[in-house]
Amino acid sequence: MAVRAVNSSSIFRSSSSPPLSAFRRCYCLCHFSTLQFHRYPELSCRRSPVLRFRSHFFNYGGLRSRSVQSLVELVMEELKVMRKSRKRASTPIKGLMGEELLEDRLVSRSLEKGLLLEFKKDSDKKLLAVAQRPDGKKNWMVSDQNGVTSSIKPQQVTYIVPGISNFDQADIADFVQKAEDNLDPSLLEFAWVELLEKNKSVSAEELAEMIFGSAEPLESYSAHMLLSKDEVYFTVLDTKGSRSIYRPRPTEQVEELMRRKLAKETAEKELQVFLDLLTSAKSMPLQHKPPKSSWMSEDKIWSRIESLEAYAIDACKNDEQRKTAGMVLKEMGLTKTASSAMNLLIDIGYFPVHVNLDLLKLRIPTNHSEEIISAAESLLADSSDVDEINRKDLTDLKVYAIDVDEADELDDALSATRMQDGRLKVWIHVADPTRYVQPGSIMDSEAKRRGTSVFLPTATYPMFPEKLAMQGMSLRQGEHCNAVTVSIVLHNDGSIAECSVDNSVIKPTYMLTYESASELLHMNLEEEAELRILSEAANLRLNWRRQQGAVETATLESRIKVPNPEDPEPSINLYVENQADPAMRLVSEMMILCGEAIATIGSQNDIPLPYRGHPQSDIDVSEFSHLPEGPVRSFALVRIMRAAEIDFRKPVRHGILGLPGYVQFTSPIRRYLDLLAHYQARKGNKNHYKSFIRGEPPPFSAGQLEGIAADINDKFRTGKRLCSSSLRYWILEYLRRQPKEKKYRALILKFVKDRIAALLLVEVGYQATAWVSVGTQIGDEIEVKVEEAHPREGVLSLKEVVKG
Repeated sequence: MAVRAVNSSSIFRSSSSPPLSAFRRCYCLCHFSTLQFHRYPELSCRRSPVLRFRSHFFNYGGLRSRSVQSLVELVMEELKVMRKSRKRASTPIKGLMGEELLEDRLVSRSLEKGLLLEFKKDSDKKLLAVAQRPDGKKNWMVSDQNGVTSSIKPQQVTYIVPGISNFDQADIADFVQKAEDNLDPSLLEFAWVELLEKNKSVSAEELAEMIFGSAEPLESYSAHMLLSKDEVYFTVLDTKGSRSIYRPRPTEQVEELMRRKLAKETAEKELQVFLDLLTSAKSMPLQHKPPKSSWMSEDKIWSRIESLEAYAIDACKNDEQRKTAGMVLKEMGLTKTASSAMNLLIDIGYFPVHVNLDLLKLRIPTNHSEEIISAAESLLADSSDVDEINRKDLTDLKVYAIDVDEADELDDALSATRMQDGRLKVWIHVADPTRYVQPGSIMDSEAKRRGTSVFLPTATYPMFPEKLAMQGMSLRQGEHCNAVTVSIVLHNDGSIAECSVDNSVIKPTYMLTYESASELLHMNLEEEAELRILSEAANLRLNWRRQQGAVETATLESRIKVPNPEDPEPSINLYVENQADPAMRLVSEMMILCGEAIATIGSQNDIPLPYRGHPQSDIDVSEFSHLPEGPVRSFALVRIMRAAEIDFRKPVRHGILGLPGYVQFTSPIRRYLDLLAHYQARKGNKNHYKSFIRGEPPPFSAGQLEGIAADINDKFRTGKRLCSSSLRYWILEYLRRQPKEKKYRALILKFVKDRIAALLLVEVGYQATAWVSVGTQIGDEIEVKVEEAHPREGVLSLKEVVKG
């Protein structure tokens, strides 16, 4: 007999009473003060129309419709009589009102042929099957609902349906369907109330008798399914073999579990909404996909997108992000990998097709904050120049600025003349950012945080805000520009005779690309005598440095610009630069000369500076004379070079450049270490700088410089790594698009293993490997074809084109 509390009264169910499934609509009209479900309307049972309830319940057993109160009184009177009668009659229902031992209720049925059983297929899946025959000593062969026959272990059996001895495997599917049709979780709530009040446990069969009025096979299995899947009302008290006894959970625990269940269901609904959004976006044509900003409009959607993005770049902040991304990928039918997350974000339009994952992984800052931009505007608006009275007017000089054609920031420019004694004098004009930026200022801190400008094929991320760098600091053609000018007189052998550094004002005459500068040099125009003098000075310097042991490492380098990277098929502009080109050689030599001059001035004035050196000065270049001059020989030499070193107290020999000392000085808008050198030189040079600070020490000691440089060098290496990976990606994308039959010239640089050779693709300026035929040697030129190019994986497969 079952009991259920209704307003401090009890309703008992006898064998002649309807099952709880008949009472469930009546239950919806009742109030349980002990649970206070009125505080949690989501927790209450289903509400059905009263007329339907009355039709179903009051006609049961011939009763006539009347009010709920009169019905309760009637039923109470009737059940009091029934209870007295049952007490005098037989034993109570086992496990409900009886006191039978738990062990006696856990007697498990042995496996026999024809039994209908439930077994665990894997950790998440259970199946119904019919036992066929023993398989060895303990295992059994069973045929499941999918028609599959397999061997299972006894411990895999989770339930044996009672009352069945010879079940037909073909009827399993119909049996399962009928059992599922019986499942009504609200029935568990009714049973839980009754069993909790009496502090009684229950088995599946006992629950079936209680809620369905029958413990027949179908009802028993339905009750088992309700109990085994329930996560709220009942918990397993004990299990033996395939039988389990369940006990009702305490009220407080049920309320907490229900809250968790509701939260879980809400989260599942929200997840499904998100999955529907993803599916919809994936199916849209590219031009109609939602913009990236739309995924950020709602916090719950944005948090999942953030998790996917973090998963794609291996940068999950916590386990929750990792779990969220994994769940989304699983629900979308994708593998839990970073590439799956990336491809999904591309498919929905959040990432462009050619998203630069390394840019995201390395957390390179791509924008300046509003605070920094506002500070830059203020600096530009301030027209004062504390160095104005000390600046040398060099506007009468013809000034050449030579750089790549798409250069955004021009740091340096050149002038030259032949002196009356025949010696050459050159001026290296360097942009003067210290006109706007002082050590410790907000703009200086921002530049230090970035460490360097980052130049990618798709974009430039400047160290300073673009407007300040372009309009204020950069050298501009035809305009008066503040500069720091290093003037140098050369001996006839190319060594430095005199050098000085001054604040200056210049007026750049020409903005030339390397190509146009080389063309002017080739034309040998009389009116461009200054450019020819610069070229002559560069040749003098190169020869002098070679005599000092300099190692020549000129090679081919590729440069790519992608003007529309957001497009699925953006245009790719490839340039291959030969570092031995006359114009590139000219600029390179002048920058090296400037670095030597600053090191000399620093040494003379005891200025702490980032002096770069290279201790390896004993390379015997003659040992490589058998290799062709150019990229092949340069490749062999670079392989044996060690890393450069920096001393902050005094110059150290730079063996590779063939210099007694060297300081990078010519890119203060782009490199923070160059800016540091400007800070130091401006404050410390007693002979050539502002009289009101003459004799003051430089802003940083050698120790301070060393600490700053350690952090800056890390950032510089990170930026360089990003530039390399981005360049490689777009070169491979460029090669992927080329016709399959296209042939490329390739120089053999070295043999890696057997006939696998390192190659330099001449038309692309890119190094790769390929299997080459027997008989080829280092330095030989061969032809290759591209078999495969996978930019995202960084894979390039080449095949030699064997002639004849």
